[in-house]
Amino acid sequence: MQRKLEKPSERRNDQKSKSNHEEQQQHSKEKDEQKEEDASLPLMALNHMSRLCRNVEESVDFYTKVLGFVKIERPPAFDFDGAWLFNYGVGIHLVQSEDEERLPHNPDHLDAIDELNYLQCEDIEAVERKLKELDIKYIKKAEEDDENETKIDQLFFNDPDGFMVEMCNFENLKLVPAGSLGKIKIPVDRHTPPVELRA
Repeated sequence: MQRKLEKPSERRNDQKSKSNHEEQQQHSKEKDEQKEEDASLPLMALNHMSRLCRNVEESVDFYTKVLGFVKIERPPAFDFDGAWLFNYGVGIHLVQSEDEERLPHNPDHLDAIDELNYLQCEDIEAVERKLKELDIKYIKKAEEDDENETKIDQLFFNDPDGFMVEMCNFENLKLVPAGSLGKIKIPVDRHTPPVELRA
């Protein structure tokens, strides 16, 4: 029985067809990944946080004098008492509470595992000195990660209504995708300050 010889042109066509098929598969995979990424809402950034308070002026005093926020114009159309503050690329909207039950029951209670506002600071030691000067009660914690040679310092204290504020140097912490060695899908160009990623 005579074996049929494959012509060079047939071999080239077969390779070309295989290559086209692989390209189509790759393109299809990329489109699926793009669909996954596009499934989330087209967000830009966190704009503001909202806080209920017992006394708007007392809270404004705290957030401006202690945390360095600036009071900004608030639209006059609102029919309830409040104030808008802004700094560090984020706003805080203070709203006068009409219901005492919605506020923390013990404003002096400090619990590091609580709902909180987190603010990154330039100098944790300077923050601690300032808290002492202002006679503000706080908790200090330090988390060390020997494997990655990082140390995170944290200071926890309350605003006038008992809502927790955390000051921290989280810039020491490198972001690692959870449970995966794959690509991290964070728009790094939108972070202030920019985050450092580690694969």
